[in-house]
Order: sequence, then C-alpha cells, then structure tokens
Amino acid sequence: MDLHHSATDIQKIVAKVCARGLSIGADGLIMLEPCDTADFQWRFFNSDGGDDATMCGNGARCAARFAYLKGYAGVTMSFLTGAGIIRAEIKEAPNVKVQLTQYKDMEIEHAGGFVDTGVPHVVIFEDEIENVDMNNVGKRLRHERNANINFVKVLGTHSLRVRTYERGVESETLACGTGSVASTLIAIEKGFASSPVNIKTSGGIDLTVYKEGNDTYLEGEARLVTEGVILPEGVNY
Repeated sequence: MDLHHSATDIQKIVAKVCARGLSIGADGLIMLEPCDTADFQWRFFNSDGGDDATMCGNGARCAARFAYLKGYAGVTMSFLTGAGIIRAEIKEAPNVKVQLTQYKDMEIEHAGGFVDTGVPHVVIFEDEIENVDMNNVGKRLRHERNANINFVKVLGTHSLRVRTYERGVESETLACGTGSVASTLIAIEKGFASSPVNIKTSGGIDLTVYKEGNDTYLEGEARLVTEGVILPEGVNY
C-alpha cells in the first residue's frame, strides 16, 4: 500500500483499513520508520485514524517482535514513541517484555484512581465486572474524563481481571497494555496487589505487569498471524 500521502489522507486510509467487516479490521495501525536515536521509531494510529495516542503497550510488544523478526532490531531494542523511548526484550516466542515510559499524574480516588502510563487511564474497582455495560457506562465515562476507562476486579494479590473502554477505538478492547499497567499501579497503591500481577483480559490471553521501583514492565504474547498486501479495494469503499 502506497502511504506517500498527506497526514489527513493517511488517517482516512487507516480508518478504512481498521474497519471491521469491511477491510482487515484492527484496533490500530503501526508504521515503523528509521530513527537516529533508537533502533526505529513508530507512528501509531487508533482505529478511527487518530494519531493522538502517544503510547500503546500491546502495540509496543507487537512492534518489537515484528522488528526483531524482520531484522530491524536485535533481541533487546529501543524505539521512539510519542511518549518517549520504549525498551523491549524478545523472550521465548511469542513472548515480548517491554519497559514503559515513566508513569505520571497518579491520583487515588475512592473507587479507584487515575494515572497516565503513556496515555491517560481511569481505574474503577468493580466486583460485578462482567455485568458492566461497557457500551453505555464505559462510553459515558470515557467522554467525561477524556481518558481510557478500566474496570478492575481483584482476583488475588497477584491477579486482576481488567476490562477497558478505549479512546480512539471507542469500544471495549480485547486487551489494553497501558490499561493493564495502570490498573496494576492503582491496585498496588491501594494495597490490593503486589508485583508481579497477572492480568486476565477479555481476549483470553493473559498479560503480566511488573513494578520494580518506579519502573513498569509489560509482558505477553505478540503473535505474527499473517503477512500480505492491502489491495485497493480494502481502502476504496
């Protein structure tokens, strides 16, 4: 696919490619580019074509494994995102562990809290987590707080169930890396959990979050499932 277009055109193309049922379908699209200060840099787009999301934890793991498999980087690497430099390590396939940028703006609230883990996240603890109406409650809170909304159930000292309503995707995602890290940080701060923390996601693939001092790490699978070419009819509709 030729991406020598204006920024506006690229955003329109991304929105079409990510449309489920009409094209490939995805929560976002990542482009890898050369970089003078790291192994590579990325351009990250949400599924609506917006490029205001500076960071994506799961996207970072996918980008790292793709770069490794294509020979753009070694087993350990660094790459530049809108949130800063991300460091990654390729573990036993298909696992990847990434170190996120420093979290900030943490606020502890009665029902949960807020923290920016590269993108802003609200965390709400909810025992009846499977009954939460994400399309209504999640959507309303996302616009009220201008942040991703995470509903979290504490399963144990080292285990959380997390559901995330994500900006840009504008629906519940199967898993959110930065949301998993945000949920872990707030749970630890409130005394509900201790590192490492296993995250049970809606997609069924577990993630692991580590907090070591002020550093945070995210580990999980990053599967390469297909390679191909996006044909014109995938974007011209």
